[in-house]
Amino acid sequence: MSCRPEQGKKAEHIRKPDWLKIKLNTNENYTDLKKMMRENNLNTVCEEARCPNIHECWGERRTATFMILGAICTRACRFCAVKTGLPNELDLAEPERVADSVALMNLKHAVVTAVARDDQKDGGSAVFAETVRAIRRKNPFTTVEVLPSDMGGDYENLKRLMDAKPDILNHNIETVRRLTPRVRARAKYDRSLELLLRAKEMQPKIPTKSSLMLGLGETHEEILETMDDLRAHKVDIMTIGQYLQPTAKHLKVQKYYSPQEFGELRTIAMSKGFSHCEAGPLVRSSYHADEQVNAAAKERQRQGDEQLETTLQS
Repeated sequence: MSCRPEQGKKAEHIRKPDWLKIKLNTNENYTDLKKMMRENNLNTVCEEARCPNIHECWGERRTATFMILGAICTRACRFCAVKTGLPNELDLAEPERVADSVALMNLKHAVVTAVARDDQKDGGSAVFAETVRAIRRKNPFTTVEVLPSDMGGDYENLKRLMDAKPDILNHNIETVRRLTPRVRARAKYDRSLELLLRAKEMQPKIPTKSSLMLGLGETHEEILETMDDLRAHKVDIMTIGQYLQPTAKHLKVQKYYSPQEFGELRTIAMSKGFSHCEAGPLVRSSYHADEQVNAAAKERQRQGDEQLETTLQS
């Protein structure tokens, strides 16, 4: 499964395989959600990051991933299509608008992510936490998943977010250790691992999750090492997907992995102890997130039942 390009050779454009062809679904659900986002002045990572699953999630599953703290990121990662530059002032009314939209959409599970806000001392964590609390107030039966940046490694900012008690803390490792400096602007592989571990230490009952994208030149051995690193830092859920080049300015795809290869990697991930793993060419970190939180909830229930049984026996 090694796909590291030969030294000294310029990466050539690789034709996209048939299994990456997407069926568009612009039905009433899709158009309603798009209209709602615009009317409420909300951003979604579905649109900004050009997610290949937007028509499935909006058109069929009626789910969306809200992107708060504006639409301009302070970082310029070489895989990401989100705009980079100097962000606008924080919108303190945004949490309530997101919560209202979750109610209008009648979501069972809401995913909230954000651009990196390195211009803010708290990394935007106060608005992030308030968004979780606002969703909780107006949608008490909706589960909430958060997907923050590394917040510059400031764990007070992380604690502020974890104190809001999301149902899942998701932070993406994105790529293997060797490729991190080339792929992720300002981010550090070990800092991401540390953030995931700290989140688990702060709230042991909250599942943690991370995502790995393939096709950037990683080897099979490096993929397995990344899995091991995530498990060593107590990560519960993993998603594995194919990197797709968003524009000609971004990193080129070195390899397209087949559905069979993704299936093999999912089997390996589960054997390493992840409670849930989504793996496939079009899988992204919030893909079928509603199913992942259900799996995590069942696992928490199982552990609770075992603990209760142990207590009754002692």
